[in-house]
Amino acid sequence: MPTQHDRTVPPTSGSSRRGLAATTSAALRRHRRTLAGAAVRIVGLCGLAGLLMTAAVFALAWPCFTRMRNQRIWYQQMEDPYLHDHSDLTLVALGALPFFLLLLGTGGAALQTVCSRAVAAVSHEPSKDDGSWALSFARLRPVLTVYALRGLIVWPLPLLAVEVAYDLTGPQIDTEDQILERGSWLYTCVAASPVVAVFAAVLLRLALNLAPAAAADGLGPGAALRRSWSLSWTRAGAVRVVALSLPLAALTAGVIRLVVQLALPLRPLVRGWIEEATGNFFAAYYAGILAPVIVGILVTAAVVLPITCTAFAALHAQLRSSRTSPRGSVNTAGATA
Repeated sequence: MPTQHDRTVPPTSGSSRRGLAATTSAALRRHRRTLAGAAVRIVGLCGLAGLLMTAAVFALAWPCFTRMRNQRIWYQQMEDPYLHDHSDLTLVALGALPFFLLLLGTGGAALQTVCSRAVAAVSHEPSKDDGSWALSFARLRPVLTVYALRGLIVWPLPLLAVEVAYDLTGPQIDTEDQILERGSWLYTCVAASPVVAVFAAVLLRLALNLAPAAAADGLGPGAALRRSWSLSWTRAGAVRVVALSLPLAALTAGVIRLVVQLALPLRPLVRGWIEEATGNFFAAYYAGILAPVIVGILVTAAVVLPITCTAFAALHAQLRSSRTSPRGSVNTAGATA
């Protein structure tokens, strides 16, 4: 019985023989208006939703801000230094983190879908739908599911390793609760385990980089993850995935750092406005910290994410065609002989 991999039709035109850079630039150039419009709409809507969610988080955390303000006033009256405890705010932020990740994943899935269609149009691949560029929930769902599954596969291992290493080698060491002897080989192995776990997570993440593009190409979530794994764990696939991922990661980090630095003047403006409006220094302080970061994330997403999604969609199409085309040509040659 043919699998979902077998039903995928490889590109048949000469454009499939283009290089990765040529295919990516052609898709970005020919469909620049569509991609730019989609990026502006998706990032704008996600930014608006993110601001509303941030406001809701601040509203939920307002009792913490009020308690910090009252404690600060009391310590000032006692003429003692005050170091505020932000553990309650950390718990609120961790509780809200899944919703922000869902928002980021939805935006990334929507943009990946549009970019994959642009690459398919450049490669003259057969369309699996009516050819409309409109987004639909049915088209976004497998890509969003891939993001969620990939996160569940990649990140639990390093988080668990960090937690276990902290419990076994943390501040309780050299006390009556000591579990491992400092300087022993077991202590050294446990202390180094987070580094090994992060390295393994990076390898897993690289092997699954093509999964969203595969899901946007029409595969289900499980088949997309398997497709990405099989394409990446080859000599040619691994080299190309790493060669594409590292520059894009450096570009993303560089752009977000540059934009955050340029947006730093927003920090005192936001802090002063919120403190004047609410009278709460701590709410204004944390809002001022977040303002440049939010601007950096939104600008970086609008500028870098279309390039990244298009490049990985082009790489997926290239690796898939390189796997299927030689096999088909060999079979054809054998039949002719």
